Amino acid sequence: MTNLFPFSELNSEKQPFVIAGPCSVETPEQLHATVSQLVQEGIQVIRGGVWKPRTRPNGFEGVGALALPWISEVKREFQVRFAVEVASASHVEEALKAGIDVLWIGARSTVNPFTVQEIAESLRGVDVPILVKNPVNPDLGLWLGAFERLESVGLTRLGAIHRGFSNYRDQVHRNSPMWQIPIEFRTLRPEIAMINDPSHISGKRSLVPEISQKALDLNFDGLMIESHIQPDAAWTDAAQQLTPKALGELIRKLKTRKVHFEAPETLHQLEEIRHQIDEADREILEAFARRMHLVEKIGDYKKLNNVAAFQRERWQEVFESRPEWGKKLGLNPEAVEEIYRIIHQESIRRQTEILDS
Repeated sequence: MTNLFPFSELNSEKQPFVIAGPCSVETPEQLHATVSQLVQEGIQVIRGGVWKPRTRPNGFEGVGALALPWISEVKREFQVRFAVEVASASHVEEALKAGIDVLWIGARSTVNPFTVQEIAESLRGVDVPILVKNPVNPDLGLWLGAFERLESVGLTRLGAIHRGFSNYRDQVHRNSPMWQIPIEFRTLRPEIAMINDPSHISGKRSLVPEISQKALDLNFDGLMIESHIQPDAAWTDAAQQLTPKALGELIRKLKTRKVHFEAPETLHQLEEIRHQIDEADREILEAFARRMHLVEKIGDYKKLNNVAAFQRERWQEVFESRPEWGKKLGLNPEAVEEIYRIIHQESIRRQTEILDS
């Protein structure tokens, strides 16, 4: 893990770094019982929602600062660190006064630069780890911008939380993982640790193990998982929380991966395969260039005959057939569908340029 936490003793090659705890801190009894069992499962950094911004009003929005003394008590008793979400300067002030160890900025706050700037200003001169969840919608610029605002006031112990993105087409996940976005983030900012939140991506506890393992396979630095002493009775997000015992079983089953190949023979074989991938990519780009040339020829015919660039019937034919072709070739039809959405956008752009020239 990079410089996110001063908790190097928590890192392990055999077990991933995990922050866990209830979606919401509800009562002193619920918090104490949950933390007690999480500690037995080896969890040393607890999460818990104190202020809970909800999509719609009149739902449970957290007990607020009332929970902070309860958190202080379990921190003293169990010698754990604690992480909470903050959404305003007043939240920051109260959390720091209560000795909260880690703060995170939620997805609904990340989407608003005014909110992020307010939180950043309230943290000027404070040395505390800050995590930033990705914005609700798939906007990499907003996510990166939040870190730039925090860095502008001198904050350095920063980490990202990938909790998925709103996507109406995804019928499986609560929030679509869109793995390419956190991967691109890591390409641009490799020094910032990346933690995956499988609870909010999945929306249901049955998917949490699969998402957790996928994150570790992609070399994420850790996981943030929601855990409740009685998940089905939880006041918020009941369907996606695990009992501490189930969480412990999950962690023990997860496989951590080495970051690099070590054997010289394996490295040589890897380079050979990568060379073949480079050649395949050249062929793909050459085929794409040929396709765009044909698209432009059609654009010329459309201009000559005063025909619109977008023709719904033709697009529907392409959109339905290509995923099926890909499926027969052993490809993921959803991936093929996404590729052709991009190809279609570029085709329309080129033909529109021809029509307007």
